[in-house]
Amino acid sequence: MPGTGAAPTDTARVVVGVSGTLGSLTALRRAAEEARCRGAELWPVLAWEPPGGDLVSRHGPGTTVMVDTWQDLARQRMLTALTDVFGQAGPGLAMRALVARGAPGSALVEIADRESDVLVVGAGRRSLWHRACSRSVSRYCLSHAGCPVLAVPPSPLEAELAAAHRRNVLGLGLDTGCLEHEVFRLAQGRSDS
Repeated sequence: MPGTGAAPTDTARVVVGVSGTLGSLTALRRAAEEARCRGAELWPVLAWEPPGGDLVSRHGPGTTVMVDTWQDLARQRMLTALTDVFGQAGPGLAMRALVARGAPGSALVEIADRESDVLVVGAGRRSLWHRACSRSVSRYCLSHAGCPVLAVPPSPLEAELAAAHRRNVLGLGLDTGCLEHEVFRLAQGRSDS
């Protein structure tokens, strides 16, 4: 893929899509585990497009000036994601992080272009609203990749955070009933011993 800076190697690779979302961080952690098990290099890929897409950016005034800024923001987002998952010590295995300009699905499929590669993607949100309103990178990869694709389900924490966010948006308070029940259950367990 032009502009990725990816040099071909014969080493086994685990390519993973990274966007900075909680789901992509879960996929990145799982991809690192997969790379360790396979003795492979970890290739985190953050694909980015200009706001409005490439077609809009070609015709918009001043967008060519902004390309370097958008590229730098993508690099920073990649570094933040890597630090969030691996800390300052890094993943503890060979890694080649890439920032690629293009649609995420097609960029990932183009980079994971060998049959021996494994492509890891987050399965994303499963609500009807999100499926109807947004393109699914994982579905694109599953239908277009020439290598095995591992779709990592969302972290259970992601569902809990989404539920808490919905309650906040709707102005509903925190449901403390389950907390009270758990405290009572723990207190009963201690008094029985």
